[in-house]
Amino acid sequence: MASPITFTSAGTTTATSYAAPTNLQKATLAVHEPPKAGGAAKPGGFLYDITFQFNPKELTLTKNAKWERSRQPNNAKSGPPEFKGPDPSKLALELFLDATERMDDSVVRKVEQLFSCCVPTQDSRQHGKGSPPWVIFKWGGMTGFPSYVASVTAKYTLFTPAGTPVRAVCTVNLEEISGEHGGQNPTSGALAARDSHVLVASDTLQSLAYKAYGNAELWREIAEANDIDDPMRLRPGTRLLVPALEEVRDGR
Repeated sequence: MASPITFTSAGTTTATSYAAPTNLQKATLAVHEPPKAGGAAKPGGFLYDITFQFNPKELTLTKNAKWERSRQPNNAKSGPPEFKGPDPSKLALELFLDATERMDDSVVRKVEQLFSCCVPTQDSRQHGKGSPPWVIFKWGGMTGFPSYVASVTAKYTLFTPAGTPVRAVCTVNLEEISGEHGGQNPTSGALAARDSHVLVASDTLQSLAYKAYGNAELWREIAEANDIDDPMRLRPGTRLLVPALEEVRDGR
């Protein structure tokens, strides 16, 4: 909990408020172009971030598995269920938007930005039938699976006298780009807890990989997670995401 700050003036009672935590990290939706070559291994170029004005109170993660029952010959009873693979993961979250301090159209513009994620990108339309942008939910050291925006519902709850919405609650439903193949672990593909590291002058990707995994040869996983094309050009002060060891093993 943040430390209280007390304001006192002569002849008045003491009023107490709380300072915002200095390490607060805002949740974001990182929006990328779909890969031009197709496939579902890695998103295309980065487009922009949709930063949450207020961090979500809840995250709803859904994972369904496919099971099939086969009937035994000459037997009225069904056999035990057989795992056929999981469905793509789904993540539902809410964004609370408020512009009552400035009373401008920033809420409307943010909602339109979310709606734009539900249609194909302009670049994908020029090179094919059109694909939705890839979206990745990020919050501190937590990174979600590559997904697309399946739906956005915006509920406006407050308006200016001129009718401009200045408060809204948006429900965003994300669906994983590609589920796992049948026979794999049905719990994989969910939110992956990742460490983060702020680079200093002596850091290399190899040294980070050795520190995180005990194996310097896994530096490419860190490079891929942070879209690093040149591992020799690392800027001190940059915060890198370090995938969990379990995630690295699943990807190999």
